[in-house]
Amino acid sequence: MERKVSIRLVIVTAILVLALMFMVQPQKALAKELTFQATWPAGLTLFENFKMICANVEEMSGGKLKIKALPAGAIVPAFELLDATSKGVVDGAHAWAGYWVGKDKTSVLMTGGPGGTHGLDIIDYFGWMFHGGGLDLYNEFYQKVLKMNVVVFPCLAAGPQALGWFKRPIKDLADFKGMKCRQTGVAAEVYQRMGMSPVNMPAGEILPAGERGVIDCAEWIGGEEDYRLGLHNVWKYHYAPGMHEFTTVGELIINKDVWDKLPKDQQAMIRVACSDAFLRHWTKWIRQNSDALKKWVTLHGVTVIRTPDEINIAFLKAWDEIAAEESAKNPFFKKVYESQKDYASYVVPLKRFYFPPYEFTANYYWPEKK
Repeated sequence: MERKVSIRLVIVTAILVLALMFMVQPQKALAKELTFQATWPAGLTLFENFKMICANVEEMSGGKLKIKALPAGAIVPAFELLDATSKGVVDGAHAWAGYWVGKDKTSVLMTGGPGGTHGLDIIDYFGWMFHGGGLDLYNEFYQKVLKMNVVVFPCLAAGPQALGWFKRPIKDLADFKGMKCRQTGVAAEVYQRMGMSPVNMPAGEILPAGERGVIDCAEWIGGEEDYRLGLHNVWKYHYAPGMHEFTTVGELIINKDVWDKLPKDQQAMIRVACSDAFLRHWTKWIRQNSDALKKWVTLHGVTVIRTPDEINIAFLKAWDEIAAEESAKNPFFKKVYESQKDYASYVVPLKRFYFPPYEFTANYYWPEKK
């Protein structure tokens, strides 16, 4: 009798163990997948930053959290992504705040601002974000000013950028007058004040517009990004640097309801993934730009020229005028603008004193070729 009981006990135990194994095994199927869309095509380096973030999140979560990365237009048009994320049409977006200036010009300050507002460079921008109250202002702007149901994190450095591409040499500001050039956001407004005729369009439309003669010149980003778009096939004069996006940073936007449902550890993974991708992608991008510049000159007959100081100074003056006008009528713009100015008043003078000009050692080791 005891032996029969023992056998039954062994059988019951084995069944329970097997049942538990089957109950535990399906846990892998409970992995959460979020759907995000970018504002740019899949073939650009900006999208590589997006995929880097997604890969980081999946690896850190052990596959429990995945982000499906979709290119521009996959679900909604690129310039409608902020609203789509807020409404839950997509779970999130990989974008650039400057695209939302039609809602409020404060958006462009969240990219770092034209001219590196008050002299801030990209690293200074991140300093302001994390040590000057910028990230709180960023989320306050989206949630309370624009009434968007989102949270946001900076994740992508894409500057300094080039002035752009032209069919003929640009000697001075007078050469800008009347030119139809692809520009976007606040930069377009600044250039318009300088006499240019800006035409707004997403990345994928720039090359066809140039080929058809719809535009005389174009600005996208510079370096590898422009190489992949094939802008050198239409224009042969490339000018850099520009002041329109001297400091420019992209964003990862997440629907707030989706964000709030994520456990704290997965929220932390997304924050860390953004910071890691920012640094690794930016350093890769700089190397890619170096390669693109060499190919333009050696393979495609492009003439690369330094932008005349007159043009960049005129841009900064026009931007300062627009920023002052906007501050006078937009309290939140003024709040962010003054916050950046306060932070810059500490770090910019320090860096000017402690950091040698880049060209000092560059000219010593790599003197410019005429």
